[in-house]
Amino acid sequence: QVQLVESGGGLVQAGGSLRVTCAASGRTLSTYVMGWFRQVPGKDREFVAAITQSGAGTNYADSVKGRFTISRDNAKNTVYLQMNSLKPEDTAIYYCAAVRNKYIATRSYLYDYWGQGTQVTVSS
Repeated sequence: QVQLVESGGGLVQAGGSLRVTCAASGRTLSTYVMGWFRQVPGKDREFVAAITQSGAGTNYADSVKGRFTISRDNAKNTVYLQMNSLKPEDTAIYYCAAVRNKYIATRSYLYDYWGQGTQVTVSS
């Protein structure tokens, strides 16, 4: 069992930066592909980014490519999402998720473990 806890969300102006963190407990994250998703009320959960177990491979949604960076520190059992050049349309609850998988997964239903989410609000 893996427990995931997100932190670092908040309110930021458009063009600003924010880093959200996902801390894991229960098991080491080094064997899990990790993903970040986001959701706004009334819409489906949307893929944002994912990273392989070693951190060598990443995948990003087109909407965040070039602005967001996913990274991980397996020694700290932590995954990060650095968000730069934020836009109002990035406003959402951000969730981290984990799956034991050979390849990066971009579909939310493939992930086994989820955090409770952290709110990110970007003002215009």
